[in-house]
Amino acid sequence: MDDDEITRYAFRAADGDEAAAERFVSGTQRQLHRLLTYLSSPAVAEDLMQETYLRAFSSLPAYEGRSPARMWLLSIAKRVAADHLRAAKRRPISSQAEDWVAAAERQGAHSPDHGRLVVLRRLVNELDPERREAFVLTQVIGLSYADAAEVCDCAVGTIRSRVFRAREDLTAAMRTSERRASNG
Repeated sequence: MDDDEITRYAFRAADGDEAAAERFVSGTQRQLHRLLTYLSSPAVAEDLMQETYLRAFSSLPAYEGRSPARMWLLSIAKRVAADHLRAAKRRPISSQAEDWVAAAERQGAHSPDHGRLVVLRRLVNELDPERREAFVLTQVIGLSYADAAEVCDCAVGTIRSRVFRAREDLTAAMRTSERRASNG
């Protein structure tokens, strides 16, 4: 579903069209879930999606269409994830199992590709938050640099720089991780 269609559904949903609201959700939920999974964790992504849609639908009557509805929704999701991470820092951690990666490792999921994915996922989570957001939006979700800049409310050049630096950080961290594994 393209941005124009999603935006039309958003406007119709704001007018009370339930079918349009369902189409708006179905047209955005996959990207929204991927973004929230990377900005937070797979364990809470579903809850954060619900929170994002709650905020979006309560704000939909004020949505003016200055940007595509998908970008508007992803901006809300970014704030929801940031709010969650701030709140999580204030709460004590109740479990050492942060996400599916750790659970899979404990369950004995061992294949070469899985191992690299586990490491890469951990390394992406360790990136500076602004670099992680830019990287996930462009390289995982597939947004253009211009769209990512709109979601992050910054210049396109800033997004390009953040993605470049995130790639450098990930490459260096992957090399270090692989060296440790081969020496280990």
